[in-house]
Amino acid sequence: MTSPHPPWLPGLLLLEDFDGDAKRYLAEAHAIFERDFGQRQRTFLGKRVGLKRHPLINGWSATFWHFISEGKVEDDRDVNPRRCERIAWPSALMAAADRSSPDVHCWNDSNPRGQTTISVALTDFSYLLVVADRGDYVLPWTAYPVDRGHQRKKLRNRLEEALSRKG
Repeated sequence: MTSPHPPWLPGLLLLEDFDGDAKRYLAEAHAIFERDFGQRQRTFLGKRVGLKRHPLINGWSATFWHFISEGKVEDDRDVNPRRCERIAWPSALMAAADRSSPDVHCWNDSNPRGQTTISVALTDFSYLLVVADRGDYVLPWTAYPVDRGHQRKKLRNRLEEALSRKG
Protein backbone atom coordinates (compact mmCIF):
# COMPACT_ATOMS: atom_id res chain seq x y z
CA MET A 1 0.00 0.00 0.00
CA THR A 2 1.38 3.42 -0.91
CA SER A 3 1.51 6.35 1.46
CA PRO A 4 -1.11 9.04 0.83
CA HIS A 5 1.55 11.67 1.48
CA PRO A 6 4.55 12.67 -0.62
CA PRO A 7 7.70 10.62 0.08
CA TRP A 8 9.70 13.73 0.99
CA LEU A 9 7.63 14.26 4.14
CA PRO A 10 9.50 13.12 7.27
CA GLY A 11 8.13 10.17 9.22
CA LEU A 12 5.86 10.71 12.19
CA LEU A 13 7.30 11.24 15.67
CA LEU A 14 5.32 8.73 17.72
CA LEU A 15 4.79 8.77 21.48
CA GLU A 16 4.95 4.95 21.51
CA ASP A 17 8.57 5.19 20.34
CA PHE A 18 9.29 6.87 23.69
CA ASP A 19 7.52 4.18 25.72
CA GLY A 20 4.73 6.65 26.45
CA ASP A 21 7.11 9.07 28.21
CA ALA A 22 5.48 12.40 27.32
CA LYS A 23 8.33 14.47 28.77
CA ARG A 24 10.96 12.76 26.57
CA TYR A 25 8.61 12.87 23.61
CA LEU A 26 8.01 16.62 23.87
CA ALA A 27 11.73 17.20 24.42
CA GLU A 28 12.43 15.39 21.14
CA ALA A 29 9.68 17.32 19.35
CA HIS A 30 11.26 20.54 20.61
CA ALA A 31 14.72 19.39 19.49
CA ILE A 32 13.36 18.78 15.98
CA PHE A 33 11.70 22.20 15.95
CA GLU A 34 14.95 23.86 17.09
CA ARG A 35 16.93 21.98 14.44
CA ASP A 36 14.52 23.13 11.73
CA PHE A 37 13.92 26.71 12.86
CA GLY A 38 15.97 27.84 15.83
CA GLN A 39 19.51 26.73 15.10
CA ARG A 40 19.95 27.91 11.55
CA GLN A 41 19.20 30.94 9.44
CA ARG A 42 16.71 30.09 6.74
CA THR A 43 14.57 31.74 4.12
CA PHE A 44 11.11 31.06 2.75
CA LEU A 45 10.02 32.38 -0.63
CA GLY A 46 13.03 34.68 -0.57
CA LYS A 47 12.33 36.19 2.85
CA ARG A 48 14.17 35.68 6.14
CA VAL A 49 12.35 33.33 8.53
CA GLY A 50 11.96 34.59 12.09
CA LEU A 51 10.21 33.05 15.09
CA LYS A 52 7.67 34.38 17.52
CA ARG A 53 9.59 33.59 20.68
CA HIS A 54 7.39 35.44 23.21
CA PRO A 55 5.40 34.89 25.18
CA LEU A 56 7.08 31.76 26.45
CA ILE A 57 4.50 29.10 27.14
CA ASN A 58 5.60 26.23 29.38
CA GLY A 59 9.13 27.44 28.67
CA TRP A 60 8.70 27.12 24.89
CA SER A 61 8.51 29.75 22.16
CA ALA A 62 5.07 30.81 21.00
CA THR A 63 5.75 29.33 17.55
CA PHE A 64 6.63 25.89 18.90
CA TRP A 65 3.60 25.99 21.19
CA HIS A 66 1.30 26.78 18.25
CA PHE A 67 2.81 23.94 16.24
CA ILE A 68 2.07 21.34 18.94
CA SER A 69 -1.12 22.59 20.60
CA GLU A 70 -4.66 23.63 19.76
CA GLY A 71 -7.40 25.75 21.28
CA LYS A 72 -8.99 29.14 20.81
CA VAL A 73 -7.85 30.64 24.12
CA GLU A 74 -4.09 31.25 24.10
CA ASP A 75 -3.56 30.43 27.77
CA ASP A 76 -5.75 27.34 27.59
CA ARG A 77 -4.38 25.43 24.58
CA ASP A 78 -3.82 21.68 24.85
CA VAL A 79 -0.99 19.62 23.38
CA ASN A 80 -2.31 17.78 20.34
CA PRO A 81 -0.55 14.45 19.64
CA ARG A 82 -1.33 14.61 15.89
CA ARG A 83 0.41 18.00 15.68
CA CYS A 84 3.38 16.69 17.67
CA GLU A 85 3.71 13.68 15.38
CA ARG A 86 4.14 16.03 12.43
CA ILE A 87 6.57 18.49 14.03
CA ALA A 88 9.08 18.03 11.18
CA TRP A 89 6.47 18.72 8.49
CA PRO A 90 6.35 22.56 8.57
CA SER A 91 9.99 22.83 7.55
CA ALA A 92 9.48 20.22 4.82
CA LEU A 93 6.43 22.09 3.46
CA MET A 94 8.38 25.35 3.38
CA ALA A 95 11.15 23.64 1.40
CA ALA A 96 8.59 22.12 -0.98
CA ALA A 97 6.95 25.51 -1.55
CA ASP A 98 10.39 27.06 -2.17
CA ARG A 99 11.06 24.55 -4.95
CA SER A 100 7.50 24.95 -6.35
CA SER A 101 6.74 21.29 -5.70
CA PRO A 102 3.55 20.01 -7.33
CA ASP A 103 2.83 18.26 -4.00
CA VAL A 104 1.83 21.52 -2.29
CA HIS A 105 -0.43 24.49 -2.87
CA CYS A 106 0.95 27.84 -1.75
CA TRP A 107 -1.13 31.03 -1.75
CA ASN A 108 -1.36 34.46 -0.20
CA ASP A 109 -4.13 34.61 2.35
CA SER A 110 -5.13 36.52 5.45
CA ASN A 111 -5.90 35.54 9.01
CA PRO A 112 -9.16 36.38 10.84
CA ARG A 113 -7.64 39.72 11.91
CA GLY A 114 -6.95 40.65 8.28
CA GLN A 115 -3.18 40.25 8.53
CA THR A 116 -1.33 38.94 5.49
CA THR A 117 -0.42 35.26 5.64
CA ILE A 118 0.92 32.63 3.31
CA SER A 119 -0.83 29.27 3.39
CA VAL A 120 0.94 26.08 2.33
CA ALA A 121 -1.11 22.89 2.09
CA LEU A 122 -0.62 19.40 0.80
CA THR A 123 -2.55 19.04 -2.46
CA ASP A 124 -5.27 17.00 -0.73
CA PHE A 125 -5.49 19.75 1.94
CA SER A 126 -4.86 17.20 4.71
CA TYR A 127 -2.16 19.38 6.30
CA LEU A 128 -1.82 23.15 6.49
CA LEU A 129 1.03 25.48 7.39
CA VAL A 130 0.29 29.17 8.00
CA VAL A 131 3.13 31.68 7.76
CA ALA A 132 2.67 35.34 8.74
CA ASP A 133 4.11 37.71 6.12
CA ARG A 134 5.69 40.73 7.81
CA GLY A 135 7.07 42.33 4.65
CA ASP A 136 10.83 41.88 4.97
CA TYR A 137 10.52 38.60 6.86
CA VAL A 138 8.05 35.81 7.63
CA LEU A 139 7.01 34.06 10.84
CA PRO A 140 5.85 30.43 10.83
CA TRP A 141 2.59 30.79 12.75
CA THR A 142 0.84 27.46 13.06
CA ALA A 143 0.54 24.09 11.34
CA TYR A 144 -1.92 21.26 11.72
CA PRO A 145 -3.55 18.23 10.13
CA VAL A 146 -6.92 19.03 8.55
CA ASP A 147 -9.23 16.17 9.45
CA ARG A 148 -12.69 17.21 8.36
CA GLY A 149 -13.90 17.24 4.78
CA HIS A 150 -15.67 20.58 5.16
CA GLN A 151 -12.44 22.16 6.44
CA ARG A 152 -10.55 20.84 3.43
CA LYS A 153 -13.25 22.19 1.12
CA LYS A 154 -12.98 25.58 2.81
CA LEU A 155 -9.21 25.59 2.21
CA ARG A 156 -9.72 24.62 -1.43
CA ASN A 157 -12.17 27.51 -1.80
CA ARG A 158 -9.68 29.94 -0.22
CA LEU A 159 -7.02 28.77 -2.68
CA GLU A 160 -9.42 29.22 -5.60
CA GLU A 161 -10.33 32.73 -4.38
CA ALA A 162 -6.65 33.64 -4.11
CA LEU A 163 -5.97 32.33 -7.62
CA SER A 164 -8.95 34.26 -9.05
CA ARG A 165 -7.70 37.50 -7.42
CA LYS A 166 -4.29 36.86 -8.94
CA GLY A 167 -5.42 36.02 -12.41
